[in-house]
Amino acid sequence: MQPVMNPKYPGLSVRVADEGFAPYIWGSDFSFEVAAYGAAVIGKPVAQWPVTPIVPYRKCYGIDPEEFSAFHNAPDSAIFMAYLDDEPVGHLVISTNWNGFAHIDELAVHAPARRHGVAKALLDVAQFWSRKKKLPGIMLETQNNNLGACRLYERCGYVIGGIDQLRYRGIDPHTAEVALFWYRLFDNPLEKPLSSTASPRLVP
Repeated sequence: MQPVMNPKYPGLSVRVADEGFAPYIWGSDFSFEVAAYGAAVIGKPVAQWPVTPIVPYRKCYGIDPEEFSAFHNAPDSAIFMAYLDDEPVGHLVISTNWNGFAHIDELAVHAPARRHGVAKALLDVAQFWSRKKKLPGIMLETQNNNLGACRLYERCGYVIGGIDQLRYRGIDPHTAEVALFWYRLFDNPLEKPLSSTASPRLVP
């Protein structure tokens, strides 16, 4: 697959992950600040969710590059890396789920590189990969304490298909963290095809 460029951010590109994937993971900061929990409501926009402010804390995901070693060069999965001015700043792990949807197993952006269109570029590649495989859509999970991610998925055409309030209770019986399952359905009659300016552009 050729590098995918985002026309809105000329210095941003997405490529199939190479041997630089592990060093990039170990050298990146994927943490984010949690300042509130949202009470997700299926069918309502994120802006209308009830929000409970909390004392801010930093959430950090421990990402292990070896966890997805089998996803490289596999027929039903792929790993992509995003580069900003040739520096690796984000990644996408995607596979074909048991239910026929593409599944975003992981999407993360290095903290200093956020707000440069990196996550959106990776989601565009996820859509390109899924459509190329003729899958009906994409699914992923995030949580109610990552409201920035929720707003991003909503802007990109994803809708909530399910809410699991007990998923993390085995880790912490008192947690307020709730799993949210987002879907991008390609056969949605309200969905418009990607325009030439919004879609990823393959560079020869």
